[in-house]
Amino acid sequence: MTIEVIASKRVEQGTGASRRLRREGKVPGIIYGANQEPVAIELNHNDLYYAMQEEGFHASILSLKVDGKAESVLLRDAQYHPWKQLVMHVDFQRVNPNEQIHIKVPFHFINGDVAPGVKQGGGIISHVMNDADVSCLPGKLPEFIEVDLKNLEAGHSIHLSDIKLPEGVEFVALKHGDNATIATILAVRGGAEEAAPAA
Repeated sequence: MTIEVIASKRVEQGTGASRRLRREGKVPGIIYGANQEPVAIELNHNDLYYAMQEEGFHASILSLKVDGKAESVLLRDAQYHPWKQLVMHVDFQRVNPNEQIHIKVPFHFINGDVAPGVKQGGGIISHVMNDADVSCLPGKLPEFIEVDLKNLEAGHSIHLSDIKLPEGVEFVALKHGDNATIATILAVRGGAEEAAPAA
């Protein structure tokens, strides 16, 4: 799935120009990377805001059309208003299809309701991580990583090394020797004893 973002080049720059843009319902932004000059852009605020509510927008290669010319980019940073639902500024990084990228990809947890630690042990699932940094070529980037909890017992955990990733995708933490915990089932005190018949 390719997400398309429409933008146009921004001529005026600086704080005053950015304020004027926001008053007109637009968001200032910048595109950088791939050994090219940074380009200042402006985007329609509402279109961008609603697109950013989608999880995939933050972990996908985006097709950014600037004055009709498309570039492959990643959303690298977004600044928000402290209390209003406003996007203040966005940074996009150009993507080279032949160079590895590092980006956070969300976890999708499945089968938590049938995990033995929950169904039989009465435990509670704790999601220790909701996403993780991966490295891969842009064409290999997954939209999400599935974490299957169906065999998880109370008091046990799933770690990064337990997850089968698509070919060509690696967890950055694992490459550095950090086998972090993704999820665990916390045993509820007394739950197992109450479930067992009295001796």
